[in-house]
Amino acid sequence: MKIKGRFAILAAIFIATFMTSVEVTIVTTAMPTIISELHGLEIQSWVFSVYLLISAITTPLYGKLSDNIGRKKIFMFGLFMFIIGSFLCGFASNMLLLILFRLIQGIGAGAVLPLTYTIIADLFTFDERANILAFNNTAWAISALAGPLLGGWIVDVLGWNWVFFINVPLGILTLILTAFGYKDVHQKTKKIEMDWSGLISLSFSLMALLMIFQFLSEPVINWSLQVVLFVIFVFAVLWFIKSEKKAKDPIFELSLFKNKTFTIQILISLLLSGALMGYNVYFPIWLQAIYRVPAFIAGLTLTPSSITWMIAGFFVGILMRKFVTKHLFLGLTALLTVISLPLCFVNANFPMLSFYLIAAVMGACMGIILTMSTLIGQNLVSKAHIGLASSMIVLGRTIGQAMATGIFGLAFSLGINQGRAQFPTLHSTQINQLISSNHSTTLDFAIREKIEGIILNAIHYVFFIVTLLCILTLIVCACEQTKTRKKPLLETNSEI
Repeated sequence: MKIKGRFAILAAIFIATFMTSVEVTIVTTAMPTIISELHGLEIQSWVFSVYLLISAITTPLYGKLSDNIGRKKIFMFGLFMFIIGSFLCGFASNMLLLILFRLIQGIGAGAVLPLTYTIIADLFTFDERANILAFNNTAWAISALAGPLLGGWIVDVLGWNWVFFINVPLGILTLILTAFGYKDVHQKTKKIEMDWSGLISLSFSLMALLMIFQFLSEPVINWSLQVVLFVIFVFAVLWFIKSEKKAKDPIFELSLFKNKTFTIQILISLLLSGALMGYNVYFPIWLQAIYRVPAFIAGLTLTPSSITWMIAGFFVGILMRKFVTKHLFLGLTALLTVISLPLCFVNANFPMLSFYLIAAVMGACMGIILTMSTLIGQNLVSKAHIGLASSMIVLGRTIGQAMATGIFGLAFSLGINQGRAQFPTLHSTQINQLISSNHSTTLDFAIREKIEGIILNAIHYVFFIVTLLCILTLIVCACEQTKTRKKPLLETNSEI
C-alpha cells in the first residue's frame, strides 16, 4: 500500500490528534471565563478530572473491541461521541451540566487517542512507524503553540462556548475522511464474548485509583474517604485479576505482563508522563508568580518542548538502528534527572532563559523515549493484539498523569502551608493573588517578597518529586534487556 492510498486516514488521524490535544490548552485558557459565567469554583477541577477519568476507564475497552470487531467502527464511534460531547458542552448553562457533558467527551476521547496509534501500526511497517508517529507528533506541537492564542481569541471574540463548538466541524471532517478514505485492514479475531466482570472490576479499580489522587490535591484532605477509596481499589484489583484468569475473552491479556520488556514500557510511560505534568503545570506558575511575566508569556515557556519533541521524533528510527535501546533510555533518562535536579534548589535569580532551555531538552528526551516505548510495546505483540497493547500504553500515560497531578498538588499545598506557618499574618487570598501576575501591584513589596519565597519553596517540593520520578525511570530502564525482543509475545492462537 502506497502513502497515496493512506493519505485520507493519515489526515484524519492528524486532525483527530490535534482536536483532542488542543482541547486541553484552549479549555485551560477559557476556564477563568467559564468559572465567572457558570460559577461553581469549588467543583471546577472536575471539568478536567471527569474527562481524564472516563477516558482512562474506556481506553482498555476500546483497545480490546478494536482487536475483535475492527478499528474503523470503534474509531468512528469515539469521534461521534467526542463531537456530541463538545456540542453539548457549548450549551452548558451551569458547571454541573458542563461536567456531565465533559464525561460524554471523555467517552469519545478514550477511543480516539489509542486508536490513532493502533491504526498507524496496522498500516505501516515497524521501520516506517517512527517517522509516521513523528509526523503525528506535529499535531501536538501545533496545538501547544496555537492553543493559548486560539483559546484567548475565541474567548475574547466569540465567547467561551466556541471553545467546544470548534470541535464539531473538525470532528465531522475527520468522520468523513475516515468513512470514505479508510479501509480497515485489521483481521478481526473472533466473535465477542464480553468480559463484563473484568470490565466492571477494572472500571471500579481505575475510578478509585484516580479519585484517590484527585482528592489528594484538595485544600483539605478527607482521609476517611481516602481509606474507603483505597479499600475499594484493592478489592476491585483482586476481583479484576480473578475475573481475567477465568474469562474466555479477557479485557486484558495478563500474560503480556509476564514479559519484562513489555512491562517496562508501561512503567516508563507511566513515570515519565507523570514527570511531564510537573513541567507542564508548574513552569507557567513559576514564571508568573516569581518572574511576574504575563500568563501568555508564561505559557509559552513550554513551546520549546513541543518543538524539540516534534523534531526529535523524526530521529527515533535512526537512533533505534544505531544504538542499543537500553543504553539510549539510560542516557536520556539520566539527562532528564540532571536537568530536573537544579529545579529543587534554585533561587529567584535563576535566569529565566534557563526555563526555555530546560523545556527544550526535556521535550527532546521525552519525545524520543515515549515514542520508542510505544514502538517497542507494539512490536512485542502480534497484529491481533496491537489495539490492546496500544490502549495499555495510553492507559499507563493517563494513569501517570492523573496520579502525578494529585501528588504534585499535595506537595505544593504542603509547601504553601509550611510557609504560612512561618508567617501567620499572611492570608491565603494574598498568596492566590500573587500566583497570578495580573495582581502583582496590589501587594506591598515586603509581603510580596515573603509570599514569593513561600511559593518558590512549594515549587521546589514539586520538582523534588519530578526528579524522583526521573530517578525511578532510570532504575526501571536499568532493568531492561540489553536487546529488545522483537518476536511477538502473543500470536493469534498461541500463548507465551
